[in-house]
Amino acid sequence: MRVRKVAGLTLFLPVVSSLCWAQQQSNVGQTELQVQEQPIVPNLPSQPLGANDLLNISVYKCPELTRTFRVSSDGMIRLAMIKNPLPVVGKMPVEVETQIAKALVAEQIMVEPLVTVTVVEYRSRPVAVTGAVKKPVTFQMFGNVRLLDAINRAEGLSSEAGTEVVVSLPPADAKGSPVVRHINVRELIDKADPELNIALHGGEEIRVPLYNRIYVAGNVKRPGEVRIQDSSDTTVMKALAMSEGLLTYSQKLAYIYRRVNDMGEKQEIPIELRKIIDRKAPDVKLEANDILYIPEDRKRKTTMAAVDRGLNTVLGTVSGVLIYRKN
Repeated sequence: MRVRKVAGLTLFLPVVSSLCWAQQQSNVGQTELQVQEQPIVPNLPSQPLGANDLLNISVYKCPELTRTFRVSSDGMIRLAMIKNPLPVVGKMPVEVETQIAKALVAEQIMVEPLVTVTVVEYRSRPVAVTGAVKKPVTFQMFGNVRLLDAINRAEGLSSEAGTEVVVSLPPADAKGSPVVRHINVRELIDKADPELNIALHGGEEIRVPLYNRIYVAGNVKRPGEVRIQDSSDTTVMKALAMSEGLLTYSQKLAYIYRRVNDMGEKQEIPIELRKIIDRKAPDVKLEANDILYIPEDRKRKTTMAAVDRGLNTVLGTVSGVLIYRKN
């Protein structure tokens, strides 16, 4: 510990800080400064700093203060010989340089500190791309990045992608709520609408939902999943056409099973299928993930099968009699 008197006050400075002070004093009046050798670190494009960013702080002629610092989750950096943590979130690296230099002078650690701040790693501006893309990805945003650039980083849309991209934009301040935009895929990609190719600033979540679908089951020629492009234009008749129509002996009533909550509970909605087909009742709209079930009229099928068997028996008997008489 070194004792030093300044302006009538006795200061007890640590040996480390006194060394930095002495090195600074020896440089006062020099016209040229020798460049301190430092390991080369990445210097990423300059932008406002955020929580969890990694900084390399270099203080000339003071190796004790030259190292990397991670910005804390509360937006601070803590230097060993500076009493209070320094808030850096939202500041440019050059502003942090000035901030550190002033703190070193204010606490009489150095006289004319020369501070350099470079960004080694950004972690405060992640952009996540998830959903129906070929390779979901999260990357750190810097530079000029737009929505299509982010989708390209995920290697494009998958074959199961729906008709829109959902972008959750971060709130403008801590008290705000995220803003959600629904962007039509066809307008964005096929028509290349520049207004939809929005600029990203970090903190966005980009989700590509799966295509909408309904399920057709029961007495149809091709039961299974039916892909729909526009759920607002999907009806019972359209679903039947995409399932290649009804089989014989369908009941007059059909049923729509529709999910009503996140617990998986479904509502059963009966519909007058025969009247809809005969145009005696309006067509019914379907929603995404609806199940359209067309029951088989088993009683009618059994009756018609019995009639067919009886008719075949009669025809067989008549044919036998005719053959016997002919002979």
